[in-house]
Amino acid sequence: MISLKDKVAVVTGASRGIGREIALALSRAGAAIVAADIIADLLKGVVEEIIGGGGRALPVAADVTKFEDCQNLADAAVKEFGRLDILVNNAGITRDNIILRMKDEEWQKVIDTNLKGTFYCIKAACRAMMKQRSGRIINIASVAGLLGTVGQANYAASKAGVIALTKVAAREFASRGITINAVAPGFIETDMTRALPEEVRTASLNMIPLGRVGVPADVANVVLFLASDLSAYVTGEIIRIDGGMAM
Repeated sequence: MISLKDKVAVVTGASRGIGREIALALSRAGAAIVAADIIADLLKGVVEEIIGGGGRALPVAADVTKFEDCQNLADAAVKEFGRLDILVNNAGITRDNIILRMKDEEWQKVIDTNLKGTFYCIKAACRAMMKQRSGRIINIASVAGLLGTVGQANYAASKAGVIALTKVAAREFASRGITINAVAPGFIETDMTRALPEEVRTASLNMIPLGRVGVPADVANVVLFLASDLSAYVTGEIIRIDGGMAM
């Protein structure tokens, strides 16, 4: 069993879906959780579940498109729990449209949240991790950033950027004992994917060799490995969690 006893983790976008499942998985392994989302009230459910299960959790409102909010997240972890060991950059949005119809604000909002937000959180968290000379950063990318998906130029570009950012950051911070990896989920059952038209869901399912849609726990289990000492010699990797979709 993986143990994260005495570790402290920041998870962005922790109120629901993949982020919520990651926060719960890390907590069950023993980590104290700083759960972040753009509105603090959204975190009530996951924080109550963590505390109810005997874990430690601190909800923090944060807009990852603002560096001061990202720095506040890192500072809150250190102030409340004394250190910062794990950062999971999960916060992300979609604003789907085909290129010819995509508005500037649809493009920019997705790039700012998914890519710039990841950059800001890495920059903020690494200060604390460098002092400790240890840390684990896991970025949530997407197979969209590897394959490209019609109607998601902004989302696919942001996730491809996260993949490249992961590799650069892994090289820059390796000498300080910080590993930085990404996971690239495929079709995972979340509120975001449940809102897709049925024909899109069917077409996506037909592309998955394992023949089923993934669930948030499939992603959380890999993140748990990357957050642990078992992954100490793994950095700069992009691990697909997609049932074989992008093999």
